[in-house]
Amino acid sequence: MAEAAELRERLRGVKHIVVVLSGKGGVGKSTFSALLAHGLAADEGKQVALLDVDICGPSIPKMMGLEGEQVHQSGSGWSPVYVEENLGVMSVGFLLSSPDDAVIWRGPKKNGLIKQFLRDVDWGEVDYLIVDTPPGTSDEHLSIVQYLSASHIDGAVIITTPQEVSLQDVRKEINFCHKVKLPIIGVVENMSGFICPNCKKESQIFPPTTGGAEKMCQNLNVSLLGKVPLDPQIGKSCDKGQSFLSEVPESPATSSYRNIIQRIQEYCDQHHFQEEKII
Repeated sequence: MAEAAELRERLRGVKHIVVVLSGKGGVGKSTFSALLAHGLAADEGKQVALLDVDICGPSIPKMMGLEGEQVHQSGSGWSPVYVEENLGVMSVGFLLSSPDDAVIWRGPKKNGLIKQFLRDVDWGEVDYLIVDTPPGTSDEHLSIVQYLSASHIDGAVIITTPQEVSLQDVRKEINFCHKVKLPIIGVVENMSGFICPNCKKESQIFPPTTGGAEKMCQNLNVSLLGKVPLDPQIGKSCDKGQSFLSEVPESPATSSYRNIIQRIQEYCDQHHFQEEKII
């Protein structure tokens, strides 16, 4: 109980918490988390925090242009590493001596670090805390849900690609959310077609053989937040540690991202309003 009170106290200044999940690896979950953080932080009046709990494969430092940065400790705890004045990041990647170091830890040690990130990082007053998780439904996910239940989670955004191999794991992820009573904000279909920059025709690189995320969302009564087309510039921007949204503002993928981010903001505002009514 004392631990829950400690976590609640530390996270008291956090208004909204969004957890980003995926069933499979490689579907663009960390990319989505990074761009969601950039998109929300575009409003300079909002304070945004990005927490990377993908302990064995932390890619957020690279994507946010923070590779090689170190975590600093102050009297009030660990300080996040800031990309902008209103965008702070915390990742296990900042604790490794080299980006190539492997983290070979069993569950309890991973859980301990997640708890430490939540308890010891001085997040301050934050409008949005985005949590980037590893793929699947394992220790890290249970820890995040358990520790954050002391505070509140607005909900989860689940990332998939259109093909059935990815969707079958998303169905498991949705079941996981129901079992642990984690609200689902919605699903994002990533790599959803490729629009040729020359002829502007769309090709399905990953064909939605069973109807894609759209049909799955209808069947499971979950919101489809949007579809993001493939754009080679997304990968380039991530590798350079730059925000794709500001680097390539005219891309169809950018407008998809902006619409999805707006829907997440609207959901969080509505959620906050409902909580205030209950209080």
